[in-house]
Amino acid sequence: MAHDVRDPAGRLSAPTEDPAAPWAAAHRLQEDAALLGRVLTAAAGHRQGDGQQPDPAADDVAAALGLFEDMRVSLDRLEAQVVIEARRRGMDWRRIARHQGLNSSQAASQRYQRLITRLEEIRQGVR
Repeated sequence: MAHDVRDPAGRLSAPTEDPAAPWAAAHRLQEDAALLGRVLTAAAGHRQGDGQQPDPAADDVAAALGLFEDMRVSLDRLEAQVVIEARRRGMDWRRIARHQGLNSSQAASQRYQRLITRLEEIRQGVR
């Protein structure tokens, strides 16, 4: 079974140093999702309320292409934060697994451990 990340005082700790980082990551994801929405809406040929088809600039399309890896890292951080919060609130791994669509407490615990390992490798520049 995977172990929770704990700070020196023994409390569950997040895989980030800055306590505001999860909120910043969530806000950044929201902005990135809006850009992706504009690009994908244009690609699908949807019309705006005035009947005009939105036409994102080539720079917006290029920026959208560059978002995915950063979004994956941000989502991993946010998922780890939510799991940590669930554990802080006494949620067991079986219940966490159900909410994540997993079949066992072991699967949820292993998923969390993989997230933490990946984030630590990214932080250290290994990935």
